[in-house]
Amino acid sequence: MVELEHARNILSELGLDTASELLEAKIEDAIHKNATYLTFISELLEAEIQEKRRRSEETRIKLSGLPHRKTLEEFDFSFQPSIDVKQIRELSTLAFAARAENVIFLGPPGVGKTHLAVGLAMQAIRSGMTVYFTTLAHLISDLQKAARQDKLERRWHVYTRPNILIIDEVGYMQLDRRRRNFSSVWHAQGMRTAV
Repeated sequence: MVELEHARNILSELGLDTASELLEAKIEDAIHKNATYLTFISELLEAEIQEKRRRSEETRIKLSGLPHRKTLEEFDFSFQPSIDVKQIRELSTLAFAARAENVIFLGPPGVGKTHLAVGLAMQAIRSGMTVYFTTLAHLISDLQKAARQDKLERRWHVYTRPNILIIDEVGYMQLDRRRRNFSSVWHAQGMRTAV
């Protein structure tokens, strides 16, 4: 038992907390399966990697500001037959993000634009990418506040750092001259967006 605790402590010191927690169960499993040492250590480390990926994904979801966690698989294309399913499947490859291209979903309220954008975001997050979701009204308000506080350049990083920026509810507000200037600045920054 002393050796087991010592091994657990070593794994914890190395930051392998999941492996430390699962060590005894994995040893018993390896004995039951008559597994090789290499199989045992591979399975133990694989469990650690899977947990780190899960926590990383969960953190990226929390930081993204997504309004919900709907996926593309959950979208009911029969509800909206005018949507080109093939085009959405192409977008789900995320090649547009790699090419730093914009994606714009146009249509009246209630047709699923936000669901599709969030679905692409969830796909990106599962692929290891970072995402940030905001509404146009919040974006403009936030940037105006930062400009007044002389922190605009620093605040831009919130919007330019993620691999994908989603700006929702673009058609919901009229832009006055000052707000249009912010709009042209974000396009000049070459930001990757899905709306």
